[in-house]
Amino acid sequence: MISTFFFLIFPSATSLSFNFTTFEPNNGQISFEGEARYSSDDDIQLTRDVQDKSMDSSWGRAIYKEQLYLWDRTSRNLTDFATNFSFVINSRNKSAYGDGITFFLNGTQLPSNVSGENLGLTKDNVTNTTVISFVAVEFDTFSNKAKRDPVSDHVGIDINSTISVKTVNWSSNIGEGKLNHVSIRYTSSSQNLSVVLITEFMDNKTTSQSLSYKVDLREYLPEFVTIGFSGATGKAVQINNIYSWNFSSTLQPPNPVEPGDGKKTGFVVGLSVGAVVVVCGLGLVWHHLRKKRNNGGEENGTDSDLVMDEDFEKGTGPRKFSFDELALATSNFAEEEKLGEGGFGGVYRGFLRELNSYVAVKRVSRGSKQGMKEYASEVKIISRLRHRNLVQLMGWCHKKRELLLVYELMPNGNLSSRLLDEKTLLTWAVRYKIALGLASSLLYLHEEWEQCVVHRDIKPSNVMLDSDFNTKLGDFGLARLVDHGKGSQTTVLAGTMGYMAPEYLMTGKASKETDVYSFGIVALEIYCGRRPVEPKAKEKQVRLVEWVWDLYEVGKLLDAADPRLSGDFDEEHMERLMIVGLWCAHPDCNLRPSIRQAINVLNLEASLPLLPLKMPVPM
Repeated sequence: MISTFFFLIFPSATSLSFNFTTFEPNNGQISFEGEARYSSDDDIQLTRDVQDKSMDSSWGRAIYKEQLYLWDRTSRNLTDFATNFSFVINSRNKSAYGDGITFFLNGTQLPSNVSGENLGLTKDNVTNTTVISFVAVEFDTFSNKAKRDPVSDHVGIDINSTISVKTVNWSSNIGEGKLNHVSIRYTSSSQNLSVVLITEFMDNKTTSQSLSYKVDLREYLPEFVTIGFSGATGKAVQINNIYSWNFSSTLQPPNPVEPGDGKKTGFVVGLSVGAVVVVCGLGLVWHHLRKKRNNGGEENGTDSDLVMDEDFEKGTGPRKFSFDELALATSNFAEEEKLGEGGFGGVYRGFLRELNSYVAVKRVSRGSKQGMKEYASEVKIISRLRHRNLVQLMGWCHKKRELLLVYELMPNGNLSSRLLDEKTLLTWAVRYKIALGLASSLLYLHEEWEQCVVHRDIKPSNVMLDSDFNTKLGDFGLARLVDHGKGSQTTVLAGTMGYMAPEYLMTGKASKETDVYSFGIVALEIYCGRRPVEPKAKEKQVRLVEWVWDLYEVGKLLDAADPRLSGDFDEEHMERLMIVGLWCAHPDCNLRPSIRQAINVLNLEASLPLLPLKMPVPM
């Protein structure tokens, strides 16, 4: 009752999230500048498309109605964000075309009457940050010498100027006018802006490009920014359309206080004071009733602490720790006890004297990408799960805005650090055991527990290793419960780029099949000893799945082996792990195996699947 009354008076602020599978006219969510508009096909048309008129020197912008809270000036917290969109650039089979489109974050008023070469963003190649401030990803189809453009179509990252700070050549399909799929992700902890572009062609083939750039967005953009698309044509023309768009961020903005005259301010203050009086009165009644009912509960716990305690204690096994206990165990969260740092916060080694046991304490940072919702999800789900290949949650603590999770300590860290550590080598037998253990944990989550658990973040850094290198899957902050018969759940896009299935990127629907895809990527990593995307690798080896599938086509899967293994592996097991990895990472979710089918092949209980020699196009 109290919380309902409170939120009626004080609207809560939330991070930015939306999903457009199409763009219906007059939906009120998108504003337009220049010649941009909704088309009759429920997409966004950025530049002029008129058959009987000239289409040159056209520009337009499409901007989402709400601003993105990019960073907090007081705490210096910076958001993570992920966006996915599809677009078509069509020259209608003409060999000369231009100029391109951008996705941008903008901190100033962008000028009008802009030039084609600057893609609808600026009038000229401005670099003065007092004039304009933006960060953009450009899809440039015309080589301008003044901008020092590459000679071919390209993807670039732009900061306050359309002279890109980094580019990659783009194998485009402008003449055919086929779809392009883009995923852009910014990770605040590493300050990494990454771009992945998948381009379709008429013969059902695809190409992909990727690039990344380290940038502290706080140095170039204000706290609140607008987000959207721009496009432009010059003397050479093309049609520039956006077909779908989703976006999600993690940082929650403060509740806005609207400016106004003295009367309005007085009204707001009066309303606030009145609300506080009512809330306090109701709070006293509520506290009295609760104290009478509980007879001795902690008086210094917050309302949310008490409510969460009731929920968590319905589970079995994990217990509540006091903050003082965990501070003592970790030497007051000393830097020398820190095991690692992620987007959620730090993980510390601790020793609990009462249990005579070493533990790992995850301290969720305030305003982090996990936050209260993910913290609660992790505790509620993992506290009810029991399996030999899952990390054991020992307890939790939440008081005074501190959010902490206590896990059993994994002496051998995580799979990611072990695979990439040049000082240690995981033998083939250990690698195969880890893959089987991970598959076993997914079988339990997907089929053997009372509800289907979709993990949503299967990756090597979440695969922990105990003293005997047994697999322990952890980090359930993004996990979701799905009824066994339901199949999938539409969610705010979350996860890690490189491990997210194509259909999840496009629809936001998480399912058992999207987890299986992630498992397939990890299986390939285990054998190859490399990440799913290696920008510095040879051109045909940048994307792991495509490279391995090319080797499968010519019968040379052995060539993908981690060179540190020096050929010391069981060839039959190797072939099974590699082919199962490709099978699970099949672009068409309907042609992936269940995790049980994958396990049967890995255990030599089923024959190898017959995969197409060419990597299929995502459906």
